[in-house]
Amino acid sequence: MIAGQHRNDGENVREGQASTTARLVAAARLRSPREPAEGGRPDDDERLVRDVAGDLVDRPTMLERHLAARTGFVDRVLVRALDDGVRQVVFAGAGYDGRALRYARPGVRWFELDHPDTQRDKRDRLARLGIPAPDVRYLAADFRTDPIAERLAPAGCDAGAPALVICEGVAVYLEPTVLERLLAELADAVGPGSRLVLTASTAARDPRARERRARLRTAVAALGEPMLSALSAADVDELLQRAGWRPDHRPDPAARAQGFLLAVRTG
Repeated sequence: MIAGQHRNDGENVREGQASTTARLVAAARLRSPREPAEGGRPDDDERLVRDVAGDLVDRPTMLERHLAARTGFVDRVLVRALDDGVRQVVFAGAGYDGRALRYARPGVRWFELDHPDTQRDKRDRLARLGIPAPDVRYLAADFRTDPIAERLAPAGCDAGAPALVICEGVAVYLEPTVLERLLAELADAVGPGSRLVLTASTAARDPRARERRARLRTAVAALGEPMLSALSAADVDELLQRAGWRPDHRPDPAARAQGFLLAVRTG
């Protein structure tokens, strides 16, 4: 199973097909404990994800525990941001993420950036299931070539207001130069005080973890969605700073050790 939802690298996308790894992540989320929150539409999230997962829901993966921890981490950061008054949330590489349904709140705008094939499949499923998502703006994008900030602004993303930006599981499928460009454009698209959640494949010290990662790389490459980066924690910090984000090391060190990172927009 994958450490990511979907690569938007253009080159490795199978033309006309939705991401298989995105479906596998969706299936894993059905087995993950979720952060509770008042309001929202968790039932609609689950309906979407069950439709996406299909028979994959009964196929546990080699990264089951990691994906459960990652899901919980992002959930907690998102719910805390909404409780603190953030009113715009940007997902880069959204895949089949249903948090805009699960944690929907009045006045919150959601922006989902993803490869057009996976995004089209997701929207078709929502329509077929009769699940409305009026507060979500869907923006098809190839992260290698498309101007992300120029896509977000016309869709209503306020570059003067704080936002939560979520890049969950996408970094590993992007070359470092492409990832840096993406993060820099996202910084340009949101206002001061914005925060970033980034999950990355940081270098593993444990030999068993390295072996699991090697098996994972082989598995996702066989699906036509190869992993393109594995950065050290120091590399990630430097990349974030060049892209306009200040790493925030205050969260649980155990989360950081798993590659669950937070940063704050500089300037």
